[in-house]
Amino acid sequence: MKVVIPGGSGQVGTVIARALHRDGHEVVVLSRKPSNCNWRVVQWDGISLGAWRSEIDGSDIVINLAGRSVNCRYTARNRHEIIRSRVTSTQLVGEAISEARRPPRLWLQASTATIYAHRFDAPNDEYTGSIGGPEHDAPDSWKFSIDVAQAWERSFAEALVPRTRQIALRSAMLMSPDAGGIFDTLLGLVRRGLGGRAGDGRQFVSWIHHKDFVKAIRWLIHHEEIEGVINVSAPNPLPNEEFMKILRDAAGVRVGLPATRWMLELGAIFLRTEPELILKSRRVVPRRLLDSGFLFSYPHWSGAARDLCRD
Repeated sequence: MKVVIPGGSGQVGTVIARALHRDGHEVVVLSRKPSNCNWRVVQWDGISLGAWRSEIDGSDIVINLAGRSVNCRYTARNRHEIIRSRVTSTQLVGEAISEARRPPRLWLQASTATIYAHRFDAPNDEYTGSIGGPEHDAPDSWKFSIDVAQAWERSFAEALVPRTRQIALRSAMLMSPDAGGIFDTLLGLVRRGLGGRAGDGRQFVSWIHHKDFVKAIRWLIHHEEIEGVINVSAPNPLPNEEFMKILRDAAGVRVGLPATRWMLELGAIFLRTEPELILKSRRVVPRRLLDSGFLFSYPHWSGAARDLCRD
């Protein structure tokens, strides 16, 4: 197959491109900057149609991951760029597919599990998940992330691509040993003795092992009856306090200093990020994947953490 990955130069894109390239598929990443890798990288700007559209015409799969990182302070300028980069790039990919003489048979579109409300009482699946509220004790500023996710998915749903199957990937945090990723950051904190609970530790952490993430992508490609919204997360989210304890055990670290909410909010200012990224309760389950017969290799965090710490 020929697989085109707009915005595929980040960690998630690299995980997917590496796996599909090893499978023997032709992988093309659309990126703003050149990259030294084993697959082709074609330049695009993410805001205008260009020569890159010829890569989509005749391709088999498009996996759109484009969008500015949310790991930043939510200033007015950054908020605008976060939304614009997602909506505009999704609209562009939709235009390229609609104009193609031989459009791809599948368009996998990045979304986020953050679209679901901050909650502790019940898990969010694709059928009964609470979107947009109630947010319980969450700050009003957290609503921005849900607004972004809804705008992102709306631009995807509005694309006129009748010959292409569409799937929105509401992905949880991808846990991979690659440098600079979420797991690498968490493991670094644990090894420095700072891997205790965040806030009160009650907030649920939704996650997925990188091998299961790739396995799910392959599953969705080959199961042509599946379309629409799919939660891409391990089936057993767990509270932050338990999540961090399991990670400490896997890393062989006995002590982890906790961080209070005010400490996280203060630290976020210096790190130029948002405390929401760690304090929001994301209790997400992959009901549609499970219903389709998908089997996770790492359904529980204990096994996933041990495997990741070995890498």
